Amino acid sequence: MHPLPLHLGPGSDLRASLEQLAIEAGASGFVLGVVGDLSQAAFQCPGQAEPTLLQGHLEIITLQGTLAPRGVHLHLSLSDGDCQVWGGHLEHGSLVLRGADLLVGFLAGDGGPATPSPAEAGFASPGMTRPAGPAVPASPRVEIAVLSGCPYSARALRMLRTLGIPHEVLLADGDAERQAIAERSGRGSLPQVFIDGEAIGGYDALADLHGRGALDHLR
Repeated sequence: MHPLPLHLGPGSDLRASLEQLAIEAGASGFVLGVVGDLSQAAFQCPGQAEPTLLQGHLEIITLQGTLAPRGVHLHLSLSDGDCQVWGGHLEHGSLVLRGADLLVGFLAGDGGPATPSPAEAGFASPGMTRPAGPAVPASPRVEIAVLSGCPYSARALRMLRTLGIPHEVLLADGDAERQAIAERSGRGSLPQVFIDGEAIGGYDALADLHGRGALDHLR
């Protein structure tokens, strides 16, 4: 196992950051530990149709699960200002408040990164730092631009994960990011899915392709 420390700065999306880490590392692993807080938490409770969204000063208690280039499966528990504990399946939109420090373990023999040195640094996503890893693998054929807290974005991501389709997540929470996605896709709504660089539409279009078996070749 190759342990890898990861620091997330204020405003970082907890899930999107770990997805990007796994893609850039080109390896599978799991979260070993975490300390930090969130300004907003999005998680799927058992039996609920839509994700739960909490805001405030939220202390992370646990984060457990697996990550791989094809997707992540993570469970979050946290405490609010009244010391009430919440938890569920981690969704996009869980935003770091002051900072979060994680330790990720990549599996040996799975293409994991070499053991880092203190001098190593740098990461592409805003607010994130980690030791340098191996060369970034070829990008997945599927890209999906999502909006934090958007139920259709969550459904589309869940579909891709369930089908086992490798995908790159493009978080479009800012005006500039949404404008760039709109210009690229020709549509102003989110999510937007791109296959081999071509915009195919949002959740409904993705579900239609799945129903016709047109996504099977992407697994």
